[in-house]
Amino acid sequence: MEKQPLVILTGPTAVGKTSLSIRLAKQIGAEIISADSMQVYKGMDIGTAKIKQEEMHGVKHYLIDVMNPDEEFNITIFKKMACEAIDKIRANGHIPLIVGGTGFYIQSVLYDIQFENEDKDTSYREELYDIARREGAEYLHDMLRKIDEKSADVIHYNNVKRVARAIEYYKQTGKKISEHNEEQQKKESPYNYVYFVLNDDRKLLYDRINLRVDQMFDEGLVDEVKRLKESGIDRDATSMQAIGYKEVLDYLDGLCTLEQLKENIKNNTRHFSKRQITWFKREKDIEWLNLDEFGHDKVKLLSYMLQILKDKNIVAQ
Repeated sequence: MEKQPLVILTGPTAVGKTSLSIRLAKQIGAEIISADSMQVYKGMDIGTAKIKQEEMHGVKHYLIDVMNPDEEFNITIFKKMACEAIDKIRANGHIPLIVGGTGFYIQSVLYDIQFENEDKDTSYREELYDIARREGAEYLHDMLRKIDEKSADVIHYNNVKRVARAIEYYKQTGKKISEHNEEQQKKESPYNYVYFVLNDDRKLLYDRINLRVDQMFDEGLVDEVKRLKESGIDRDATSMQAIGYKEVLDYLDGLCTLEQLKENIKNNTRHFSKRQITWFKREKDIEWLNLDEFGHDKVKLLSYMLQILKDKNIVAQ
């Protein structure tokens, strides 16, 4: 059976995926599936650097603004919705282009990863949540590191649900979830794909992260989080685990100053970008796109990407 085409464009936060994805989509006749675990939420626009309608330039996007902030969203839901979107895009006669920085989400679609034990007894998971509330998220993260260092390297301690899930998986199966994921990844992908990872010089990337965070505050990040809080969104909600939101909640509770808040978000975002790069380095069959090698010339970069897609018969010669 002929494999269906799939294009992936990912990379660390603030590297410039969004603007490049629009240019690429226009060139190859693609529709975009967002692989961002937080841009699915309505009303969370500033802190997630969500693409604006006018920035889409007519390119259809999927999995943006599809959930309310009080709803659970996880990788199982993402995979189901992303696969449905791929079918729709193919039916429309377009190429599916997955864009975003959540590597595990991308991997779930690319290798058709099967998730086990999602609906088993959750009492142990609740115990782990209690530990995080009592002892702190970093304590729970240290528990994970003792049993599964690879998972601890790529999951932020703030992501309590995913940390707890990895510990729970080990308790249920006696096996590391990172090993399970690696085994799943050894499967042959059902797609004829190209997996682009956009990257840049670390200093330039960190400068862009700092600038982006400053812009978020100028655009009204604190007010955005305040509105969510006042609407009744609990700080334990999945949506409130996003970098930027959790820190602002601490600020609103009087736990830090405004300047400390800005530095906390910048620092956590830089750490997040580092973990993203660690994740992508472990992936296979990657096409690394280092911006400095193209002199930061997007025209040259796009031309290079198109040639690779032609060589893979994803777009016509």
